[in-house]
Amino acid sequence: MASAQKIRVLVFASGDARGGGSGFQELVEFSRTNPPVLDAEIVGVISNHPEGGVFKKAQALRIPFEYWPGPFEAKGYQSFVNKYRADFVMCSGWLKFVRGLDPAKTVNIHPGPLPRFGGPGMYGHHVHEAVMAAYRRGEITQSAVTMHFVDETAYDHGPIFFQMPVLIRPDDDAETLAKRVNEKERAWQSYILNLVVHQYIYLSHGQVFYKSGKPSRLFY
Repeated sequence: MASAQKIRVLVFASGDARGGGSGFQELVEFSRTNPPVLDAEIVGVISNHPEGGVFKKAQALRIPFEYWPGPFEAKGYQSFVNKYRADFVMCSGWLKFVRGLDPAKTVNIHPGPLPRFGGPGMYGHHVHEAVMAAYRRGEITQSAVTMHFVDETAYDHGPIFFQMPVLIRPDDDAETLAKRVNEKERAWQSYILNLVVHQYIYLSHGQVFYKSGKPSRLFY
């Protein structure tokens, strides 16, 4: 008897000319564990850097890679989704504005609390520096890893369905906080995405719903 076809996930990951792509790498690796943490197939990765960190990791992992220099318009996003027959899109360190995709099938992960620490220019170290500045002003006590469905209202916008707090310690700076946040990102991204692709977390009419019950192949 033939096995059921895997859910297909297309990843968008910018990285940079020298490195990056660790989130993409772990999505692939956790889809290949036994049993898989992410019970889906990563069918390809798109990056706006032609030979950067994402490209190198895709080569090592034998995942189809495509360089996309833009323009980053709806038609382009839709063409990639159609080409790879993707059921879901995961934006893992993707720094371009997303257009033209179904929010219920498009997920982003962000290294800080949303909505406050999101928007244009709020990525990577910029997020951690802004969070630390707010902490020093006594406005917050923690950062977070946030995952949300992606809509076209603004950068880092759409219904939030997961937020894992990350405690800020008195001796932290942006670099030490970034390390701890990134560890949480890698720990949770594949697990939570698995809940989404198997519809234990889903979006309907702009509202997030959580299905009760124990998902199969998630708990060890």
